[in-house]
Amino acid sequence: MVLWGGFFVAVVLTAYLTYASVRDLVASWEITSLPGVTIKDATPTPGGAEVTPGPGLEAPAPAVGMPTPPPWDGADRVSMLVMGLDFRDWQAGEGAPRTDTMILFTIDPVNRTAGMLSIPRDLWVNIPGFGYGRINTAYQLGEANRLPGGGPQLATDTVEELLGVPIQYYAQVDFGAFVRFVDEIGGVRVDVPEKIKIDPTGDNNTRFLRPGVQILNGDLALAYVRARKTEGGDFDRSQRQQSVIMGIRERILKFDLMPQLIAKAPVLYEELSAGVHTNLDLDDAIRLAWLAVQIPAESIRNGAIGVDQVSFAMSPDGQQEVLKPITEKVRLLRDEIFAMSSPTSPLAAEMDPAELITLEGARVGILNGSSTAGLAARTTDYLKSLGINVSETGNAEQYAAYTEITFYTGKPYTVKYLVDLMKISEFRIRYVYDPSKTVDMMITLGDDWASNNPMP
Repeated sequence: MVLWGGFFVAVVLTAYLTYASVRDLVASWEITSLPGVTIKDATPTPGGAEVTPGPGLEAPAPAVGMPTPPPWDGADRVSMLVMGLDFRDWQAGEGAPRTDTMILFTIDPVNRTAGMLSIPRDLWVNIPGFGYGRINTAYQLGEANRLPGGGPQLATDTVEELLGVPIQYYAQVDFGAFVRFVDEIGGVRVDVPEKIKIDPTGDNNTRFLRPGVQILNGDLALAYVRARKTEGGDFDRSQRQQSVIMGIRERILKFDLMPQLIAKAPVLYEELSAGVHTNLDLDDAIRLAWLAVQIPAESIRNGAIGVDQVSFAMSPDGQQEVLKPITEKVRLLRDEIFAMSSPTSPLAAEMDPAELITLEGARVGILNGSSTAGLAARTTDYLKSLGINVSETGNAEQYAAYTEITFYTGKPYTVKYLVDLMKISEFRIRYVYDPSKTVDMMITLGDDWASNNPMP
């Protein structure tokens, strides 16, 4: 099944509107796990009818104004893994399902930027506690073995290890909730790049979408993003998923649909909340969703792990075709979307680098791996004079010819500043997520820094 970050945001906002409108009736965030899938009945269309571009469904007229929730009060980057489950596993009665879709969303609340990264289901990765396997089996293993946090937690841990990105939250949405909401907002506008065969739920219901801009109802939108039989397979599907996510966002904002959602909030929340499973509490979900819809489209980066970041391979037993991640290229893509390589946000562009570093408050460690005695102490004094918070200094366990930086908890502006200042090679930059570290990043000084640096 397919899960949409934009859809999740809309459901959360609906939850808030319900909460604000019927405060006495909604005392807590009541979200259940998914025992099954609710499918909206579809009317069969014999012969594979074609759907041509056109105006499609129209959004209902806006209603009245809306209440405003309190702002998100955190400064650290927030990430959420959005998951959909493989409907075929439920149909076959094979127990816990695999994930059919994984998209990692991130928001930088300070600079008002966001990103989303699609993760292919056949990626061959280490699943903590279970060894290597397809990434789509992580959820299944967590559920089947009744691990703490179940499938969502193991899937989150797996993606966290793959990308080196801290993930605080997860969310799931089922078929029925997705279809119901897309229909409620009058459909979603998409630009179909080429003719594509889709199969909405139900028997004998095959359709063909022609190229062009069109508005799809819930059933067609779901079928469009689930279609795999194109030349690019799952890689193409990732692009379709992201286009629909942005289409949902555009539909809500362009047509000012939030007032309409207010009017129907109690009914919508009752219908949709059972189709969402998340570890966000109500207050944080409201604030985060409200923040998300205020981020301008030009400040949202998106990408997908694709042919440039993987190699095609067979599993060790020779039974499965898998995608083996090329770690450095995967993390380079990650950085383009999540960290220092992404374009500077409008807010950050107006700020002095020293202000950004102060805002992050990163703790920096310095280790001397060079053959020059006292280099760590000199470097510490130099960086402190530039406003860098060096909190630890010592000697490295091994000699280093080249300076390296390892960062554990993000802080992209401080990392970028230090990389540029110390001319650290892109091949010497490592992201190893570990919030237990006493520093946010560790610099190991090499002989290159000892022989060529701007220190007085």
